[in-house]
Amino acid sequence: MEDEESSQLNKVVIITLPPPHDPSFGKTVSIFSYTDHSSQQDSSQIQENPLQEPPFTHQNQFFSRRFLLGSPKSALGLVGIFLIAVILCFSTYPRSLFQDNGSGDHRLRDENNDDGKPSSFMFDLFPKLGLPGKLGNDVELKLGRFVEVNYDNVVSTFFDDGVNASKIKAAVSAVESTAILPVEGGTYPDGLYYTKIFVGSPARLYFLDIDTGSDLTWVQCDAPCTSCAKGPHPLYKPKQANIIPSKDSLCTEIQKTHRSGYCETCQQCDYEIEYADHSSSMGVLARDDIHLMAANGSVVNMKVAFGCAYDQQGVVLNSLTKTDGILGLSRAKVSLSSQLASQKIINNVVGHCLTPDAAGGGYMFLGDDFVPRRHLEWVSMLNIPTTNSYVTEVSKISYGNNKLSLNGLDNGHVIFDSGSSFTYFTKHAYTDLLTSLQSVSADDLIQDESDTTLPICWRAKTPIRSVSEVKRYFKPLTFQFGRKWLISFVKMRIPPEGYLVVNNKGNICLGILDGSEVHDGATIVLGDVSLRGQLVVYDNVNNLIGWMQSDCFKPGTSTTLPFL
Repeated sequence: MEDEESSQLNKVVIITLPPPHDPSFGKTVSIFSYTDHSSQQDSSQIQENPLQEPPFTHQNQFFSRRFLLGSPKSALGLVGIFLIAVILCFSTYPRSLFQDNGSGDHRLRDENNDDGKPSSFMFDLFPKLGLPGKLGNDVELKLGRFVEVNYDNVVSTFFDDGVNASKIKAAVSAVESTAILPVEGGTYPDGLYYTKIFVGSPARLYFLDIDTGSDLTWVQCDAPCTSCAKGPHPLYKPKQANIIPSKDSLCTEIQKTHRSGYCETCQQCDYEIEYADHSSSMGVLARDDIHLMAANGSVVNMKVAFGCAYDQQGVVLNSLTKTDGILGLSRAKVSLSSQLASQKIINNVVGHCLTPDAAGGGYMFLGDDFVPRRHLEWVSMLNIPTTNSYVTEVSKISYGNNKLSLNGLDNGHVIFDSGSSFTYFTKHAYTDLLTSLQSVSADDLIQDESDTTLPICWRAKTPIRSVSEVKRYFKPLTFQFGRKWLISFVKMRIPPEGYLVVNNKGNICLGILDGSEVHDGATIVLGDVSLRGQLVVYDNVNNLIGWMQSDCFKPGTSTTLPFL
């Protein structure tokens, strides 16, 4: 009895952390226990060989019953040891990925790239604010597509340096009809967000609208220019060596939809893009240096193809007073992200995050270093041959508890489009939404039919300064993705801030429009107004679209503990 009382259960816990240069080895935890009948003798044995494993008996089995049901003090001690191990692991694992360079820019430290090659690029995004006039006149719906080029209306860009190019006079080209880095900008009054890109040698700065619904990146170009807006920077002026010949594989790609096929005898690669809002851009394909700031803080120069755009028509021409062109980020082979992926510079992943505040900016990235995969809601992309846009399937849309129609179908299609100012519903869904919104009108908030800023606007007793002042009158929108027969669904909740805007009259307006009046009306388009406050990721490697709520002030990373 006395021996049992003096017996003491001793434990040795050994935690081996992974090496700092390769955390993928994970953590090893070894626990040994033994009964001490002679504390002095066993103590000396432990000092001589503390890691020696005692004989395997019922008293020292790993995770034995006695170990699991030990005293509270022992349990607390083990918890403390585990927490210390976690802290130590954080100190050795490259968790502090962001460093401030003194100017407010946060760069991703390249701890894991032994060869120094960048794997991601970060862009600031900026809102385009301050344009006067009606909001409706500046609404943009991109969703660009290449159309047949009328070669009587092209500009010959082959010229020696210093010699002017010749304009080939022609009629307006016919268009075939078919159905369908900080980031700055804002969705009111003109919408869209832009980032900054350096192009050419020497490098020149250009502001480009970020557009996940457009294939080709293009800048206004002096080839010479026949219809260009006076943008914030001088026109890009190509050299003869920059012009891509028609036999180039990317030229074949953009002209593959032409009924006549691509032009084998042409000396240059001509293109024309028509956007869903009926604006257009014509130009010639060029290849030049672009200079991008990598996530590790280094500047990377690479050759990419883009459009030298010399003839803009329609709404897109009006929008270029604040920017110089468009940054095409779709799934097409000619998009910037696809070109970088084909050169093995990045994994083909695009992400953007627009701040909840309409006057704020955000950030955008190319590559997968900033993707917090465990926190995102993921849905599958649809591969639709007629479009390179990011499309997924929706099975239900609700305003509060009211279900909106999907044109009588079980499932509909939704496009995520950062190049569209507002969100567009199908005719049936839009009609159902307006019916549900009839309950909004009250003594404190009434519809103002004299306000033509957007189709539906409400007036309060005093001017409205922010959506938060009246959001109590509205309900959230809920998108349910996936087919109806699936047990689990993925949902996206859009609060009133994601579909309402405040105009310069102090009224609140509905930022959802009838898509049948702008494009084919068969597809729902989620534009900037509904993408604010969300980190949205387009994973072209795995054909997935993901999102999560975010304040969009600072990007995170996908790093996790190596042993969890």
